[in-house]
Amino acid sequence: MTIVILGIDLGKNSCSVVGVDATGRVVTRRAMRRQTLIDYVAKLPVCVVAMEACCGAHHLGRLFAAQGHEVRLMSPEYVRPYIKAQKNDDRDAEGIAEAASRPTMRFVDLKSQEQLDLQTLHRVRSRLVAERTNLINQLRAILLERGVIFPVGRRKLELGVDGMLAEGIERLSPRVHQLVGELRAEWKLLDAKIGALNTEFIQLARNNAAMRRLTSIPGIGVLNATALVAAVGDASSFAKARDLGAWLGLVPRQYSTGGKARLLGISKRGNTYLRTLLIHGARAALPSLSTTDTPLGRWLNAMIERGVHRNAVVVALANKLARIAWATLRKEAGFDRGYPVAG
Repeated sequence: MTIVILGIDLGKNSCSVVGVDATGRVVTRRAMRRQTLIDYVAKLPVCVVAMEACCGAHHLGRLFAAQGHEVRLMSPEYVRPYIKAQKNDDRDAEGIAEAASRPTMRFVDLKSQEQLDLQTLHRVRSRLVAERTNLINQLRAILLERGVIFPVGRRKLELGVDGMLAEGIERLSPRVHQLVGELRAEWKLLDAKIGALNTEFIQLARNNAAMRRLTSIPGIGVLNATALVAAVGDASSFAKARDLGAWLGLVPRQYSTGGKARLLGISKRGNTYLRTLLIHGARAALPSLSTTDTPLGRWLNAMIERGVHRNAVVVALANKLARIAWATLRKEAGFDRGYPVAG
């Protein structure tokens, strides 16, 4: 029995394993716990170990790669078509092994421990920002029900609530006044945690050459630079700059048939968090870039003069920034404002 490809369906506690030989025939099916799986793979001759790119896959992938195995991680959506009949863990493992044998399959690069740590910091910050937004919305609703209205904007609400708590207001009962104070204290705690993470991102960007080069690109700040390095590393897994934009879902969806091409809105595939950061960065950089006499500025002005919707211009700029980021990471060079920009 020679296992050529080992398909593993990862679970929190138990993992399903299917091994296939050179002809694609299933030669082993097993279910085992994670530590048992690690010991089992360590005893196998060198083979291909295939998994879906999900939680815990990168950690196990590094362990198996250190043992000499070839690790192939795949997006779950690419594995789904290879799962036969009813879905269960055993069928999933068999589908993973089958998908890994396809020559046209796209694989996910293993992330280093540093990339995973950076990605974790971003996820924690994103959760804290969402909690703060929810808290602010709830605080506005509580005050609105009592006829207390503040202007739009987080800073204006912050100043208004602080003044209200200091002076007191008759329309609030003592209990609600106390509750608003507690919510404001929670808000300050979230601000402190988010600020600490922002400071950490700034320090990380200063100490990393790739991140410093990325921040030289207009519209890409510390958050974008650190998130890009965490997600794509040196971008070596993308053969062309367009591939990075497509992976981020910044290119049009295509529905073509009969030789007739039909392009729709952007696909919104891939890393939603990173795509959102790039679009926000492009929106912030658009006013200043469109006034510059540079290739990028002239390209933006040409779209604006054609009457392209502002949101479409922002997304096009975000896609352009992703392409420039790819070139910066691959060529290890900073952004050149005078470099020609392709349409």
